[in-house]
Amino acid sequence: MYIRVRVTPGVKKEFFREAGEQRFEAAVSEPAEGNRANRRILELVAEHYHISVKQIRIINGHHSPAKMLSIDDTAASGTKPKE
Repeated sequence: MYIRVRVTPGVKKEFFREAGEQRFEAAVSEPAEGNRANRRILELVAEHYHISVKQIRIINGHHSPAKMLSIDDTAASGTKPKE
């Protein structure tokens, strides 16, 4: 599954909310330096979907406020992959 996230780094009050179908808005207290804001976004997405951070990847937008993330479909749906 792919989701889009619009990020605002360096704010005092963090939030992560749905802005549409598979679109989210987020504000993180971490600055956009040293990949800190990106790591925090992955943590917030993992909390939202109740999955591990390792199951999420940034596909596009590493240096941009608009990001495309890939989430393991089996992890997000809570089902195990077929063997």
